[in-house]
Amino acid sequence: MKRPDVIPQKIFTRTELLKRVLQWRLLGKKVVFTNGVFDIIHQGHIFSLSEAAKEADYLIVGLNTDSSVKRLKGESRPINNESARSLVIASLLMVDAVVLFDEDTPLELISFIMPDVLVKGGDYTIDQIAGAKEVVAAGGRVVINPILDGFSTTGIIEQARNS
Repeated sequence: MKRPDVIPQKIFTRTELLKRVLQWRLLGKKVVFTNGVFDIIHQGHIFSLSEAAKEADYLIVGLNTDSSVKRLKGESRPINNESARSLVIASLLMVDAVVLFDEDTPLELISFIMPDVLVKGGDYTIDQIAGAKEVVAAGGRVVINPILDGFSTTGIIEQARNS
């Protein structure tokens, strides 16, 4: 499908996203949510998002705002601003919706949209994942996907600095 005009339409405000989620649910569809910074897209991100998309009918990606990234990763991050990162993530085939969040964790956003499936990548336990308790209490489930070894944004940045 060569429809670049739909890419910006996949970037939502919270209110717009909630309306879309309600439409999807009226159609009997399931929603999966994952989140991250997604600063410099690499193979690990593609793997993680592809795995998350397999868990339900529609994949929503919560994206940290620039100010949130600075608080979490330091003043030198993000490399790409939130507008650029949103557009790149929205352009991915497996992603159905992108929404920004300014908090340090996506708990407020997760509680707002209450996905059917919450996916996090990494070596977390369910009790360490923001929103897991709320999603499970609402009848949803939490999936922890493995991280593809050897791929990280921090590693890419370090390699570029040392080149």
